[in-house]
Amino acid sequence: MKNVRTAVVLATVLVAGIVPAALGETAAFASTSAPALLPAEVGNVASNGPITVTTGSGRPTTLRLKAAVPGGVTGPLTARIRLVLPDWPDASWSEARTAALMTSTCAVDGGEAAPCTWRAAPDPAEPRVRFVALDLPTVEAAPEIGYAVTIGLPADLGWMLGSHGARVQLRDSSDTTVSEGELQVVVDRAPETRPLGAVHARDRSGVLWRYEATGRTDMVLKARERVGGGWNAYSSVVPLDGTRALGTGDLVARDKAGVLWYYKGTGDPDAPFAPRVRVGGGWNTYTALAGHADGDLVARDRDGVLWNYTRTGLDSPLFKPRVRVGGGWNAYDRLTTMGRGVLARGKDGVLWKYDSVTSPTSPTGPNSSPARPFATPTRVGGGWKVYTAVAGTEDIVGLYDEPDVVARDASGQLWAYENRYKSGTVVPGGTPVPVGYGWNIYDMIF
Repeated sequence: MKNVRTAVVLATVLVAGIVPAALGETAAFASTSAPALLPAEVGNVASNGPITVTTGSGRPTTLRLKAAVPGGVTGPLTARIRLVLPDWPDASWSEARTAALMTSTCAVDGGEAAPCTWRAAPDPAEPRVRFVALDLPTVEAAPEIGYAVTIGLPADLGWMLGSHGARVQLRDSSDTTVSEGELQVVVDRAPETRPLGAVHARDRSGVLWRYEATGRTDMVLKARERVGGGWNAYSSVVPLDGTRALGTGDLVARDKAGVLWYYKGTGDPDAPFAPRVRVGGGWNTYTALAGHADGDLVARDRDGVLWNYTRTGLDSPLFKPRVRVGGGWNAYDRLTTMGRGVLARGKDGVLWKYDSVTSPTSPTGPNSSPARPFATPTRVGGGWKVYTAVAGTEDIVGLYDEPDVVARDASGQLWAYENRYKSGTVVPGGTPVPVGYGWNIYDMIF
């Protein structure tokens, strides 16, 4: 998974109210007296919040809890933090997978910290809600119990963007709640650390320009940077696996003689592509090309038959021999790469998403057959005929590290569609974000 910087802010929502701290002082613990809305025998759990946890940093942050235990409570007590999870970013996720990636240590009343484990915690009373839970060490009852819990989250959990509820409960040996408190978990991340995409555009003189994403919606792209001239030698240029602001991402380009060339991403934004390598001739037999999966390529011939070229893992030969996928692809007037799949626009303006079945996010699950590279298509929606160019990009305006789409209308206005999840796959959706005018100076956008 890409290296993503994500912040998790845990703020305690206390029924009894939060005691504010003076400017420059440490936040005070909230009152631990029993609130009027709870039975008198149930105490409160307060935190030192808010705290911030940065995913992927390797530096966990400590959450401190203070539980007030009512008088008369005796015996061993077990505390549990239960966190509500947001919707999955794709079908490969589960409570168990999420919990397995979360790391914590737990200590009680200043004792030595020891590893403690998050787990899936489904609730039969709320079957549609996803929970993970962390059980804290069992201790003997005391008027006040303090806990120190470190929380570490990897970059893979960057999809947990948003605000999520959590509850801390202390229970006695009869499983009766003796103390509890509410937490609100707000997940955020710094846009500048996201692995953002880049949009490329060729002007009519053959100069290729590069627009790097900013991670903002008020100014989606940075000012353009010149890649180089001579790109009007090509009749088609196709990203194989998405181009990014970091200078990564590979291309193939077909010249007017039908020779296909490979441009490997360098990882240098100032010179994003290595010198070209010849793939082979005869590619003028195809009317459309699109990358998918991990750098594979599909090509449609003049009869509407789609062919799949699987990557070898080498720079030369780049692809294995082609495999026939099937006919009928002349029903589409445009094919374009979108992440691990392909977008196909019908002549009626309806856009469809074909997700790679080699992808773990595929609605039908993984399948390695080259003759069956895609799952059943997902209908994105109608109205896409108004655009003169449609191109998949890496993440430029979306909330997740998933591909987005840019589309140019007849007036030259460029629009960005952020990613969203539909039927288990990523599609462009929502209200488009205006990128800018004047894009009719370009005859190719990818």
